Amino acid sequence: MISLLLAVIYLAFIGLGLPDSLLGAAWPAMYGDFEVPIAYAGIVSVIISGGTIVSSLFSDRLTKKLTAKYVVCFSVLATAVALFGFSISKEYWQICLWAIPYGLGAGAIDAALNNYVALHFSAQHMNWLHCFWGVGTMIGPYAMSFALSYHGWQSGYRIVSFIQFGITAVLFLSLPLWRMRKNESGPQPEEKNQSVGLLRTLKIRGVPATLGGFFCYCAMECTCMLWSASYLVGTRGVSEERAAAFCSLYFIGVTVGRLISGFVAEKIGDTGMIRIGTGIATLGILLLSISAFPLGISLAGLAILGLGCAPIYPAVIHATPKKFGAEHSQTVIGLQMAAGYTGTLIAPVLFGWIASGIGLWFMVVFLALLAICMILLLEISNRKANKDKKTD
Repeated sequence: MISLLLAVIYLAFIGLGLPDSLLGAAWPAMYGDFEVPIAYAGIVSVIISGGTIVSSLFSDRLTKKLTAKYVVCFSVLATAVALFGFSISKEYWQICLWAIPYGLGAGAIDAALNNYVALHFSAQHMNWLHCFWGVGTMIGPYAMSFALSYHGWQSGYRIVSFIQFGITAVLFLSLPLWRMRKNESGPQPEEKNQSVGLLRTLKIRGVPATLGGFFCYCAMECTCMLWSASYLVGTRGVSEERAAAFCSLYFIGVTVGRLISGFVAEKIGDTGMIRIGTGIATLGILLLSISAFPLGISLAGLAILGLGCAPIYPAVIHATPKKFGAEHSQTVIGLQMAAGYTGTLIAPVLFGWIASGIGLWFMVVFLALLAICMILLLEISNRKANKDKKTD
């Protein structure tokens, strides 16, 4: 029973990652059809991010009222409907409209599933589940590429929406699996506890620092994802086509890193994984920054950066129930998701403004500053949370 439930959750994580890389892959074809400037992709991205922030903030109330299984089922359904809406859109404003349920659904899935896994499963599964998110992000562009070759971007969104509808059906059929018996090892039955509230949660020692650290991590990740190709073109003279292909090295590093982390996370622990990951990511930034090195070293740095980032997100989430208590975990993880999405919303735009004045070379400095702030804030959070435990 538990193994079957895990398989369903793994499938849900693939579904979570599938749409995340679609807009970037499809936009070069989409903006011409809609006759809008290429920069209008940012508006769609902001709407989606805004939806994810809102649903993340309210995930605690939703999960306590409906339980995680229903939040996940209906949220995946919402993203499937939204993606189908993308596929039938004829005007740009319609894409913006469908971006609202897509963002709301994506944020709710992320917070509910992450909390459920953090409460009921080991760090090993947390890392492997996020590895499957990476698999989803790699499948999406291939589906869109296939569609663009034959039928157009609308078919790409339609294909992914059908996959999401299929995942939704599996999730609804799996609802009995979420009701685990008390005498079984592993996940325990869900209980509809009262929400502890956002303001009360923010007053818990260590929570604000954790949110700041998670903001910095997601800002660092998104900046790398969005600007690394431009960095390679602007500082290393790589062609646009090759730079776009080289960006996949970061995603490969993240996916492989999370696969490896699953084997060692239990022995090293969440805090150890965060520290090791930050050290490896810093090495990657250093290799990426030294233009005197051959291009291959810089590309290796991009992959190493992804490898270092890999365990940080799962470790921060998995540590939450232990650090702040199971009764607060859904609210804290919802706040973490909101902080992370805010980082992905602000940092790429901020760096774009900085780069226009200073230059693209500053990307590695920007990433290094975010990495330093992240580890400092997470260490502060650990110390404050540990002091509270000792006091108790």
